[in-house]
Amino acid sequence: MKRGPFGPGDRVLLVDSRRRRHLITLAPGDRFHTHAGIVEHDALLGRDEGCTVRTSKGARLVALRPTLAEYVLEMPRGAQVIYPKDLGPILVLADVFPGARVLESGIGSGALTTALLRAVGPGGHVTGYEIRDDFAQRAVRNVHGFLGPDVPLHVEVRDVYEGIDATGLDRVVLDLPEPWRVVKHAVEALRPGGILVAYLPTILQVGRLREELAGSPFGLVETLEVLQRGWHVEGQSIRPDHRMVAHTGFLTHARLLQRD
Repeated sequence: MKRGPFGPGDRVLLVDSRRRRHLITLAPGDRFHTHAGIVEHDALLGRDEGCTVRTSKGARLVALRPTLAEYVLEMPRGAQVIYPKDLGPILVLADVFPGARVLESGIGSGALTTALLRAVGPGGHVTGYEIRDDFAQRAVRNVHGFLGPDVPLHVEVRDVYEGIDATGLDRVVLDLPEPWRVVKHAVEALRPGGILVAYLPTILQVGRLREELAGSPFGLVETLEVLQRGWHVEGQSIRPDHRMVAHTGFLTHARLLQRD
């Protein structure tokens, strides 16, 4: 994460009075066109985060470097992303630590990949398997757009259902339609005590995964979902928001135990 004044190539989040967000990449001489007018990139270069700029129509925009959650919601997508409300719990359930070796399969647009890389740090490593080359390329671009190119990431265009080459992995994280087909491969790829986490949209998929895990060396299996409800707080008007981010997916995690 960069610090200091904005410079060329920086990603900047512009937030208007209604909290609508626009993600731009600064370049000298460029302009950003919005319904509220035009913003000159030069008006932001050299200024600090939290500054306010005005459009050609006088609208005020606050400029900030995007957080990971904001970047995930605004970045270009090739596939549906795992939303911020699930990214945090996945990192905790998988207990992703600095220096961890992680395999992620089904990297999609790179949201979880970015979160994993920030968690493992420069001493760790993330290997990504993605069956679609266009998704893989977009994911790598999105990762580099937030973390820069110097990250411990290796992406392969391949089918994880056919096997995992790596061994001694600390964690395996899956965002796939049929993760039960990966369980036998994860047994061989993970170190003893390693953790498997799978993200699935439907409970029938979860049931099939749990059946496969029950017949494997994995244990301590749990499944949960995360619901997010915001609150409206304005003066004496304090109540739950009328809308909430409810079900997005089920998270199932398991530990690899030693065989008898």
